[in-house]
Amino acid sequence: MKPVVHLSAAVALLGRFPALAGIDLDVARGEIVLLRGPNGAGKTTLLRACAGLVPVVRGEAVVLGRDLRRHPRAIRRRVGLLGHVTGLHDDLTVGENVRFWGRAARTEPADVEAALALTGLDGRLRDVPVAELSAGQRRRTSLACLLARRPELWLLDEPHAGLDAGARDQLDALVVQAVGQGATVLMASHELDRAQALAHRVVDLVAGRTITPGATGAGADVGGADADRVDVEPADVGGADVSAAADRAPDLAGAPVPGAEPVPVPPVEPVPPAGRPGTEGAPSPASVATPDVEASPAAPGAEVSPVAAPGVEPSHVA
Repeated sequence: MKPVVHLSAAVALLGRFPALAGIDLDVARGEIVLLRGPNGAGKTTLLRACAGLVPVVRGEAVVLGRDLRRHPRAIRRRVGLLGHVTGLHDDLTVGENVRFWGRAARTEPADVEAALALTGLDGRLRDVPVAELSAGQRRRTSLACLLARRPELWLLDEPHAGLDAGARDQLDALVVQAVGQGATVLMASHELDRAQALAHRVVDLVAGRTITPGATGAGADVGGADADRVDVEPADVGGADVSAAADRAPDLAGAPVPGAEPVPVPPVEPVPPAGRPGTEGAPSPASVATPDVEASPAAPGAEVSPVAAPGVEPSHVA
């Protein structure tokens, strides 16, 4: 079976900067794949490239069987992107926004009603203008727009942002339900505990490249040392043999500094020898403590928010 997403040595530019620098990735149908990486690693660019919004200028890029380099617009009705930008029309109500995006994907009115019900927007809020909504309510409306489109490929960029605990659990349940119905999910998140528990695989990105083939998620220990480790070869610093230079370096410990005045050293009183344990002057074993040193993992940075393009589906496929 062909993968839903196939990228091989794919390069995508933001201006003249290679945000994707030869990335390789395959995502099978029915998978939930988490993209993990620091700020600027290329996660958002990758999601937008898969939505046909960022052009791939080199390599292979095939999504849902269509070549993104030749037909980037061909897959937009089959893809849903939930990004930082909501893509909602402030002058329309919640219900009108969801109907608008549902019609853009040529789905049935029943799909719109189901999307409003699944996100808890089928009551009073459906008639409220988007301009009057809170950040969390806007996020739920964007999710409803994605659901109304019934996409085959879900592209989720920080999907839990702005949602309360109950809404986050509801989102996770909707993702699992969609996958059970044949959808595929590619997501980026810095909330690793929640996202890794949801994902089948974890793919690490650094500087626009994948650095792991994909660690197993969904209950496995994907946050272990092996998943986070990147093996780096020794760098060639200016062509110099650094290790040999270090071997030839003189031992400067205790060497005099030219032009410096000698510093007088005060006499040191002799220290009487310590007695045996349990005698006077000898520290007892219980009084000697070893401090615990604990390393703290570095926190990943925030992702750069994409800007919705007019005429395309923002936060769903925009």
